[in-house]
Amino acid sequence: MTVPDGKLAPSWRQANVPGGFTLAAVGDLIADDELTPVLQRRDPDLLALLRSADVTFGNFESTAIDFTTFTGWPEAESGGAWLVSSPRVPADLRGMGFTLMSRANNHTTDWGVAGMRSTDHLLTEAGIVHAGTGENRTDACSPRFLNTRSGRVSLVSVATRFEPMSRAIDPLGRVRGRPGANTLRTTREVCVRPEWLEELARVRDALPAGSIRPSIAKADADNGTVTLFGTTYAAGKSTMDTVEFRFTPHEADRRELLHSIRQAKQTSDFAIMAIHTHEPGNYSDVPPDFLPVIAREAIDNGADAVIGHGPHQLRGIEVYCGRPICYSLGNFVFRENTQQPLTRDEYEKNGILPGETEAEHSERKRVHGVFAERIWYESVVTVARFRDDGRLDHLELHPVELRWEGPRDADRGIPRLAEGEVAARIIGRLQRLSQPYGTAIAFDGRIGRIAM
Repeated sequence: MTVPDGKLAPSWRQANVPGGFTLAAVGDLIADDELTPVLQRRDPDLLALLRSADVTFGNFESTAIDFTTFTGWPEAESGGAWLVSSPRVPADLRGMGFTLMSRANNHTTDWGVAGMRSTDHLLTEAGIVHAGTGENRTDACSPRFLNTRSGRVSLVSVATRFEPMSRAIDPLGRVRGRPGANTLRTTREVCVRPEWLEELARVRDALPAGSIRPSIAKADADNGTVTLFGTTYAAGKSTMDTVEFRFTPHEADRRELLHSIRQAKQTSDFAIMAIHTHEPGNYSDVPPDFLPVIAREAIDNGADAVIGHGPHQLRGIEVYCGRPICYSLGNFVFRENTQQPLTRDEYEKNGILPGETEAEHSERKRVHGVFAERIWYESVVTVARFRDDGRLDHLELHPVELRWEGPRDADRGIPRLAEGEVAARIIGRLQRLSQPYGTAIAFDGRIGRIAM
């Protein structure tokens, strides 16, 4: 146990919700405009599922802007693309049933602080409680609260993948605080075979004189590492021809995150931590080494559920101390190929001729890069049902597919409940990815189920 109980009652980690309390959760929401009318016509059962839970959660990974009044601009650095949504999207998501949103992610400040504030304002106006952004670090890392008929629910949202300019910071003396996202910094060490490390050392030592800062050279000498072009390498334990990543969370950030989770639980009936993580890379279906540690620490410190998102694909599910940890729920709405307007930076980044229209640019995105692969378009809606002490009773996994292939490209990225072999493939993938955590997932031909 990582928390000093002090004078708290021994039961402080228990939730205080009625038996049968339900939390529905999805991953990333990258929506360009309203989708509820489409779902009402084509997939009312999916809407009913989202609306049936006591709390419905998602990660808002875009910027909602009304360009008729917006006075900001796209920042020089984005989270990979300058994502933008119609100002109608927050209210539309509320109409779908979403009541709780995480906001700390790598796209928080694609359109600067002005874009972040616009999005937060529109979410609040729509009646969606959101966490992970603020006018300074204390504000961004503080829990936010949703009052439901089943109890008060808190959310702490944090990102380990973020743009450097997005990190919120507190004021100091006459220096004002910086608005932005709640972040958990990590340091990556690349572990290689000892003989490879020797070769890297020879490359480092052959660099022009003065290329290595003396403090870095001393750290390498003290730790037996090699720092080359901003990356630190260490000797790994494996004798195979493989490279492994080892991540170390920033200790002050880690302590502050756990403190926020304790505060959230001590002032609510049910606490959730949401974490946005791309490491070790978006193409990896295995979470980085630090994530299971942080997720379990969050539960030790009062979280009743941990919801991961970020890599745009599914990762495994663990049940720890009776609480669910979803390491990534993939995408729920993935409409990046319909984003408008596009920034000049977007054209330059993708090598598109300045004379091409937005429609031509979007057409290219439909058949290149991530849009050419099915894996980003298959995920699940989880519906967790809890007992009155906050322990999981069972977790339903409703497979969804985002119309990767179909008669109309315009439908790509819009979710619908999956059936048949598609549903079996999605649940089968989760079964494989969850097995290392000792999680057994049953499949009845329609949905997956984790029972306690």
